Amino acid sequence: MKSIRKHAQRFAEAYRVTEGKGFRLRDVDPADTLGIKSEDKLDASQALQQGVEEISRLQEMLYAQDRWAVLLIFQAMDAAGKDGTIKHVLSGVNPQGCDVHSFKAPSSEDLDHDFLWRGTKHLPERGRLGIFKRSYYEETLVVRVYPDLLEKEKLPPKLVGKHVWKERFEDIRHFERYLDRNGVVVRKFFLHLSKKEQRRRFLDRLENSEKHWKFSAADARERERWDDYMEAYEDTIRHTATEEAPWFVVPADNKWFTRLVVSSVVIDTLSSLHLKFPEVDSARRKELAAARASLANDRR
Repeated sequence: MKSIRKHAQRFAEAYRVTEGKGFRLRDVDPADTLGIKSEDKLDASQALQQGVEEISRLQEMLYAQDRWAVLLIFQAMDAAGKDGTIKHVLSGVNPQGCDVHSFKAPSSEDLDHDFLWRGTKHLPERGRLGIFKRSYYEETLVVRVYPDLLEKEKLPPKLVGKHVWKERFEDIRHFERYLDRNGVVVRKFFLHLSKKEQRRRFLDRLENSEKHWKFSAADARERERWDDYMEAYEDTIRHTATEEAPWFVVPADNKWFTRLVVSSVVIDTLSSLHLKFPEVDSARRKELAAARASLANDRR
């Protein structure tokens, strides 16, 4: 157990960003594997399975203790592996203690509220893991790449000035600090995929009939704005990485490694909360002892 946590901490620290000043996406290689060679994938797979089991154990204590909530945010370009990562890393989690929400284009109701509203209403309860596939960060990513979307948010014109993105970064930092002060632990993942690997995965989807459903023409159009998105991601991470709500820029060209890193971050995060099962008082222990005696004597 201690060995798992030690390895988890090592992987988590390698890609943690808590101070955005000077951060550059180009300093993180999307194909990085921390020196683990492709022929060692079997060992990595076994480590992932151990990680899944450890996450399951920790999540049970999180649920039983009912003190903390944990929010995991996943952001990435198309085909970076958000769905697969969530599926594999959290495969051992009890669904009763986990909520997954996927953010699509905002509804008319969303647009009639502040930009954090639709994220706020899906925050996890105490004792639960919350997973956002995309999130309120779309407001500093896709809305920045397509400024016309900002007009649809019906903000008073005087509030949409040249500092609008700086102000949104500030609002997000304050929001996440507020969550942290209220027992909601926020961890944010950017699955860093290379443009070359995205092209390969898109072609795989087009050539495999069973994967056609994963591809849309919009995916190709978004690819044309790759540089704009990379600039938006870099600026977002740079201005919203904090100690209480760090970003993890995870290499995503190798799916097996992506999943190993994400599972490590989840283990490291849950372990840091010093979770334990609730202790029962003397009155409760007497009640349990009486119940046990009653069941032991019931021979029917």
